Amino acid sequence: MTGPRYAALDIGGTKIAAGLVAGDGTVLDRARVPTPRGGGAAVLAAAAGLLDGLGPFTALGVGAPGVIDAATGRVVSATDVLPGWADTPVREVLAARTGRPVAVVNDVRAMAFGEASAGAGAGFHRVLHVSVGTGVGGAITTGGRLDPGAHGTAGELAHLLVPEDGPVPCGCGRRDHLEAVASGPAIAATGDPARAGALLGRALAGLLAVLDPDAVVIGGGVAQLGAPFLDAVTEAVRDEALPPLRATPILPARLGTDAPLVGAALLARTEERDR
Repeated sequence: MTGPRYAALDIGGTKIAAGLVAGDGTVLDRARVPTPRGGGAAVLAAAAGLLDGLGPFTALGVGAPGVIDAATGRVVSATDVLPGWADTPVREVLAARTGRPVAVVNDVRAMAFGEASAGAGAGFHRVLHVSVGTGVGGAITTGGRLDPGAHGTAGELAHLLVPEDGPVPCGCGRRDHLEAVASGPAIAATGDPARAGALLGRALAGLLAVLDPDAVVIGGGVAQLGAPFLDAVTEAVRDEALPPLRATPILPARLGTDAPLVGAALLARTEERDR
């Protein structure tokens, strides 16, 4: 396959994934390592090491946890899902290491951009994207473009209140937040993906009334559980949402766990073209 190639990083609480991606979103190569402990410097060193094995690339896109300053590529704030990550200068460090332009976005927004561009969200105007993995996150795309909101948190749903305490704390420390009951660690602690799916579905039913999207796309590692989780989400939305909203499509992410890599790479491509 000819044409420019873009590198992508998906930095998470348990693993770092890297990919080499063609301009049409095809993932050509992949690599991954466990996320090291030791703060931002250790994480970026491991991420840069993955890039060394991918071959040449034109630009780099990074999906990173936390609230990201779009202008500087620095992590403004982050929860304890990745300890010591807040204030990490992601763009500065990786641009110096690679010598290439670097685009940095929140990891769930990278997933959302990938699905809106080349996945389950393509063809829908307004989409609420949900990612369920080590943590729980969300993002909104409108017309295929990310809608970050006034403070870069539009679509975020980890901290929505739920009617029971979870078996693990949310990344912020509270147990009555959605992340405490529906994340991967919460499901592992209870062994009950259907209950987690139902609680997520109830929360989504309320969000549908506020956001009124054309579709909801659910991705992340937990979505790979399939029917036990996703069916419970859909059933709860149908039971709890306002009548005009009950037919809103609830779709599994088409790109699977590649979605953040594809989204980060395509964002790097977009920023390169806009320069």
